[in-house]
Amino acid sequence: MNVTLTVNGELRSASVPPETTLLVLLREHFLLTGAKTGCDIGDCGACTVIVDGLAVNACLMLAAQADGRTVTTIEGLATRDGLHPLQKVFEENGALQCGFCGPGVIMTAKALLDENPSPTTQEIRSALAGNLCRCTGYVKMIDGVHEAARMLQSPETPALAAPQQR
Repeated sequence: MNVTLTVNGELRSASVPPETTLLVLLREHFLLTGAKTGCDIGDCGACTVIVDGLAVNACLMLAAQADGRTVTTIEGLATRDGLHPLQKVFEENGALQCGFCGPGVIMTAKALLDENPSPTTQEIRSALAGNLCRCTGYVKMIDGVHEAARMLQSPETPALAAPQQR
């Protein structure tokens, strides 16, 4: 079947078997490997991407379900001018160690901040509950989301452009 979707601001198409997941489409057909294959059953969050503004586990969504929709992956967050505030804060504050869970955590946090620019600690914890990290724990991640929220609300933070066309 043919699937066409907008990925990181670019219209992309592929012909895939009907059982192909969005994760496989992104990684194997579009070579966007930021979303990771973790548990492959929706428990770990390593494959989280944003589809039409909502954080989803790409391993649980069929590529056909994404047809005609807009998908943002970790590769679509940074611009030519620099990292997204979430990426910057996570890097500067050591919120990640091995980085395997990082893209999913950051995409989940972005979806949260897009919906709720000033989340409470409990709201951040609830949002990140579907993302498992075996290295750092979550304190620095939660602090990083708070800091990124402040940065995004600051008039001194440059406006973020739409995802870059690739």
